[in-house]
Amino acid sequence: MSADAQAILANLEIVSTERRHRLVAPPLSARVQAVKAFQHARFAHTYADLLHVPRYERATRFFLDDLYGPHDFADRDAQFARVVPALVRLFPAKVVGTVRVLSSLHALSEELDSQMGRVIAGGPIDAGAYQQAWRETGRPEDRQRQIDLMMEIGQALEGYTHSLLLAKSLRLMRGPAQAAGLSALQSFLETGFAAFRAMHGAHDFLNTIAQRERELAAALFSGAPVADTLMPTTPRA
Repeated sequence: MSADAQAILANLEIVSTERRHRLVAPPLSARVQAVKAFQHARFAHTYADLLHVPRYERATRFFLDDLYGPHDFADRDAQFARVVPALVRLFPAKVVGTVRVLSSLHALSEELDSQMGRVIAGGPIDAGAYQQAWRETGRPEDRQRQIDLMMEIGQALEGYTHSLLLAKSLRLMRGPAQAAGLSALQSFLETGFAAFRAMHGAHDFLNTIAQRERELAAALFSGAPVADTLMPTTPRA
């Protein structure tokens, strides 16, 4: 088995382990879902301006729903784990590399969300409770890595838009991907590709996200006031 396949499977196992821990602890599961919901709302708030710019709307929604979404992808991930060898055989090497990064982001995000769920105060989550939980979690390097992985995926998708060969390969993969049980991954890649192609250049978009995410992370861990433009103050249950 290739190194990429081994890494993807290892990351999916981390995700599965986190889910098993929550399954036997319903209160933890509920708090993690509350954290995910707050983070989803936070991202929509932080990038409300980009959501209203036609050039950036599709890419922003891709980040919001496919990278920051609060959805439960357990069934998708279980199917995915069974067909990783097919993924490595069927998809171009660059795409497999991007999937490896995506699996790393997925695993790290689930670990951080679980830890946040364990330490965050009960009741509705607001900006203060969220910031305090990040400080108690105490993993600034992992939060930075999470941002870096997200940027790496964005940069990879931007790179795909400049490669006619990769674009053609992605289209040709629809049938084989569906037959191999990889339709969800195919949809993710095509959605991301289309969103980034529609921007006609993602440099400013990615720089904006990187700048705001790093500014927010610095404030969260330092205890400094968080700008109203970066995080909503309305509590969420």
